[in-house]
Amino acid sequence: MLAPELGARGIFIDAHRITTGRKHGRTYRGGWGSYKKLQRDLALWMKQDQNPDAHFSTMVDLYGLPADFPGYEACRAIADPDQRVECCEGHLVRDVAAQCGDHWAKRFIPYIQSHEFEALLFADPLKFLAAFPEAGTVIERLRQIRTECGGPERIDDGEDTAPSKRVLQLLPEYAKVVSSIVIVKHIGLETLRQECPHFGRWIDRLLDLPRGG
Repeated sequence: MLAPELGARGIFIDAHRITTGRKHGRTYRGGWGSYKKLQRDLALWMKQDQNPDAHFSTMVDLYGLPADFPGYEACRAIADPDQRVECCEGHLVRDVAAQCGDHWAKRFIPYIQSHEFEALLFADPLKFLAAFPEAGTVIERLRQIRTECGGPERIDDGEDTAPSKRVLQLLPEYAKVVSSIVIVKHIGLETLRQECPHFGRWIDRLLDLPRGG
């Protein structure tokens, strides 16, 4: 969804998934049990692209961050989710600077999703109907969850109360790879930016990048 929106403004995306393992000549990507995997791939991607207009970012979930993530314990102790995610992003930037140097850190825009991708879907619960036309009876409950928590990005990350778990409790047929794409496309980038402030600030930073880089 981001590529067409940003591309129309002269900002072009080259997305990578974290390499999680290699076996018998095959490369496995997606998911990460250790921060070292992100650290390794990020440093490699940065050093491979010497274009001064190139910038780098992340999109990983706060929910389930690995315990070796920089500043993990200090940030985990922060109750407010907005402050917690900003703490994690700050530690991530400092680690990039330590590993790759300040030059690369200046070209790095950290983004950690609060708390997982499904949180964004609560930006407009009505759009769940795009993927589940018969789900009208659960829309009000999705709205209640959003209200009770204080907004999409403030839905807690408990084992049974994380955004994806709440969705699955109401819609057992929900499939992340298929359903979420349909829903988020119908929500649209502007609504996501308005209803999810942390996400919106990340998009603002991307839109402020030099055009055509």
